[in-house]
Amino acid sequence: MSVRPDEGISTNARKKVTIQHLHSLREKGTPITMLTAYDFPTGRACEAHGIDITLVGDSLAQVCLGYDATTRLTLDEMLHHCRAVARGSKAPFLVADMPFGTYHAGAEDAVRSAVRLVREGGVEGVKIEGGREVADIVRRLTAVGIPVMAHVGLLPQRQALLSGYKVQGRDADSARALVDSALALEDAGAFAMVLEAVPRPVAEHITRSLRRAPTIGIGAGSATDGQVLVWDDLMGIWDGHKARFVRRFGNVKDEVESGIKAYIKAVRERSFPDDTETYGMREGELEKFLQAE
Repeated sequence: MSVRPDEGISTNARKKVTIQHLHSLREKGTPITMLTAYDFPTGRACEAHGIDITLVGDSLAQVCLGYDATTRLTLDEMLHHCRAVARGSKAPFLVADMPFGTYHAGAEDAVRSAVRLVREGGVEGVKIEGGREVADIVRRLTAVGIPVMAHVGLLPQRQALLSGYKVQGRDADSARALVDSALALEDAGAFAMVLEAVPRPVAEHITRSLRRAPTIGIGAGSATDGQVLVWDDLMGIWDGHKARFVRRFGNVKDEVESGIKAYIKAVRERSFPDDTETYGMREGELEKFLQAE
């Protein structure tokens, strides 16, 4: 390996992002940036380039581990990736998704899982999917000092129950239920809230209704207090279906393809490595080596 991860990157100027800082961004009307990260390099990129919140998302189940759904991810797998991201992402506020099954048995089960994510994974807060029904869990976690980011709207961990990844809150009753859940979760102590796949007017209403917790939208329009995207979507790493709310700000897939194809071509035609990329022997040593044969 010739390139060291820290070379050429200076993050000394960045101040640590805290919950208080996130709340102040909301008050000032400065949009909050949140991005998923799954390993040291992606965590380091969030650190180096100014992201406010780094999320170790359970989307790693699909984009990194090849599972067909986030529900396959275990707590131990999540911890492994949290530790890697934590080593690279220092200034952003670091949050981890609580994997499916780690908080559904009750508040005490949730506390045990969340404590492991903080103590062993190095994260600062956890994210929980669900509405009013998880408010007691949010309340219990915040009571023991673990910051909780809520997540309402489309809940990927419940995609089977929802018959797929569908927009939530499109009729008046379901929209009202989302608002009620958001208010209950803030009242329970959630410091921020992800709104996923929610009509823009509903997301805007929730954002105005919350007293303090900033909203982070993904497929919820631009009126939220911030935005989040999955790293692989933002960077254009995969082909296939692209959700309406995804904008590809990079094109890593094509760069990877062209790089690998160029490497194969150079190896096959023996133009790699060339003389500048190989090592020689000290003068006279080659002759000695050959005479010894």
